[in-house]
Amino acid sequence: MDTNEKYALADDVIEHALKSGAEQVSVSVYDNRSTEIEIRDQKIDSLKESNQASLSISIYVDKKFSSHSTNRMNREELHSFVEEAIESTRFLAADEYRSLPDPELYYKEGGPSLNVFDGSIDSLDAATKIGLARKVMEEAYGKDERILSVSSYYYDSIYGDIMVTSNGFRGSSSKTAIQLVAEVSVKSNTGRPNAYWYETQVFFDKLKKEGIGSKALERALRKSDPIKINSGLYEVIVENRVAVNLLSPVYDSLTGSSLYQKQSFLTGMQGKPVASEILTVFDDPHIPSAPGSRLFDNEGLKSVKRPIIEKGVLKDYYIDTYYGKKLGMKPTSGSSSNLVFETGSRKPEEMIASMKKGVLITGFIGGNCNGSTGDFSYGIEGFYIENGNIVHPVNEMNISGNMTSFWFNLKEMGSDIREDDSIRIPSMRFEGVQLSGI
Repeated sequence: MDTNEKYALADDVIEHALKSGAEQVSVSVYDNRSTEIEIRDQKIDSLKESNQASLSISIYVDKKFSSHSTNRMNREELHSFVEEAIESTRFLAADEYRSLPDPELYYKEGGPSLNVFDGSIDSLDAATKIGLARKVMEEAYGKDERILSVSSYYYDSIYGDIMVTSNGFRGSSSKTAIQLVAEVSVKSNTGRPNAYWYETQVFFDKLKKEGIGSKALERALRKSDPIKINSGLYEVIVENRVAVNLLSPVYDSLTGSSLYQKQSFLTGMQGKPVASEILTVFDDPHIPSAPGSRLFDNEGLKSVKRPIIEKGVLKDYYIDTYYGKKLGMKPTSGSSSNLVFETGSRKPEEMIASMKKGVLITGFIGGNCNGSTGDFSYGIEGFYIENGNIVHPVNEMNISGNMTSFWFNLKEMGSDIREDDSIRIPSMRFEGVQLSGI
């Protein structure tokens, strides 16, 4: 189904919904083609190809709201589907805050070219995709006698959708993604350490296809025979690939739902310091060829670049239409696009070389954060650093503290953001971090 056909179908559904008693309606029609391949120890373990199409409708009637979806695209069946959805909505409790967004906040037309679609991915045959996964596998398989298992993965996705609302929004988007992953497990005197490495891109020709398996193997072997260290306050470097684990509780506390439900430790902190002055984060939806780029969000709200935290000061929240009304706040968007962190000048290797005593954290294992208070505790793994050198791996340790004070211990941002991720966060160096071990 092409874009014009999707629009025609959405228009028909909206017209029928309004005639059937709905007061406001939003319809999305999308399709997604994807491939997933897993090769385990040189044998194809799974190969999945899917081609999905679906229509979702949000209905507002008598101050009541419901959302429904179906993959049955026959118009007569859709008319019955809509009628039943409207009738079921009437049984729900009324909620005066439910409505479509203010049309003035919608994306209209135009905007920058995002360049996030690669049509060549659709022309790749199964043999090529399997070959890419095999190449990743072969970089690690049989390369060391300590290897227990090697898995490699190929994934791609081709996505397109349109959205139409009864109060004036019309918009379409399309995206592609392609990824290669390696996961390696090895034997050691104390267990079976494993590690992974991945590369992802919007465009096939820009995807890094070499070094994935060998990097995963190297990381797994480095984790062999870890030693716990004494509990105490340490200088810590958090690797860029896992730093998002510490960011997640902050992001959750910035959402309208968390603020309204009193599950946010950042309530009332807009315009106030919440982190070290070196922390600056922008939400930037218009970066060319970035995976999170978009012209509008899932409500149709126009996407704009805006600061979230600037020099440690909280500037803005993630507020959708519904919670904006409940909180008396202007909607900004209920979700992020590309989160871009201001970087420092040094690579992680340089930060490690200047560390007298500390830990490089390369993974988080379980744990949780209390959204209301900011108290957190996570299991960690990584490496003990002394006089600028990696001494030995560590695990079975916890990092703990409170998010309201933890981010003020941030002392340095690395220079190593991954431009193929929607969260462009570098490695980060903290001081005075509580680690619990022996």
